[in-house]
Amino acid sequence: MAYTVQEAANLSGTTVKTLYHYQKVGLLFPHTVGDNGYRYYTDKELERLQQILFYRELDFSLDQIKTALENEPNRLNCLEMQKALLIARKERLTAILNTLDKTISHARKGVPMSTDKMFVGLNKEAWGEALKPQNEHLRKEYGFSIDTSIIDADAMNESAQEAAGFISFMAMSLADKVSASDEKVLAAVQKHLEFLKRNMEIDAKGFAAQSRFFLTDDFHRGMLESQQIGLSYYIYIAADNYAAKENR
Repeated sequence: MAYTVQEAANLSGTTVKTLYHYQKVGLLFPHTVGDNGYRYYTDKELERLQQILFYRELDFSLDQIKTALENEPNRLNCLEMQKALLIARKERLTAILNTLDKTISHARKGVPMSTDKMFVGLNKEAWGEALKPQNEHLRKEYGFSIDTSIIDADAMNESAQEAAGFISFMAMSLADKVSASDEKVLAAVQKHLEFLKRNMEIDAKGFAAQSRFFLTDDFHRGMLESQQIGLSYYIYIAADNYAAKENR
């Protein structure tokens, strides 16, 4: 079925002017343009428009939305790869995954997890195994890897628990359509950044750059997207907003 630009605007709750602008910036094109100059959209274009408007609700810029949509095929491939990897490693990682679930549950409730139960089974050797896929990706794409021989399992477990809490909060905020510039979201970024500063030299600008890297790198983006579609973009926008706020 074909829809005129006015019908597409009415269905989506946007305006004809907005649809014209989306076409101008290369974000959304009509399916056909009639001899009379009328623009016609099909269900396929409406589905893309729905995605665009969803990202707009999250305060994404048009350039950022274009990047997100262009990465859709790669993102799907990455998610499928992650699913296959997790299935293949399911038996070996059962204890680790169960403990991670419990950690996320505690983080959501705001209740500290006892240290004797924190990441049971995730010792130095387990961390080395868990980091293998990431290291293979880093060696292949960037020519370096994480030195697993000097891993501090306790520090890694603490970092993993904190990161799980942060990512869980961001994923829930995204699912609830909370703006990436909301004060609660920025406060979560600040708290996460303060934790990171304890172990590495990183400021707000550096964290935004790190988030941008996770957004553009297939492996890291896939890890975040497997938890919540759009999460990698959401964290990047929040980090960028926080850095901008810091520089005011």
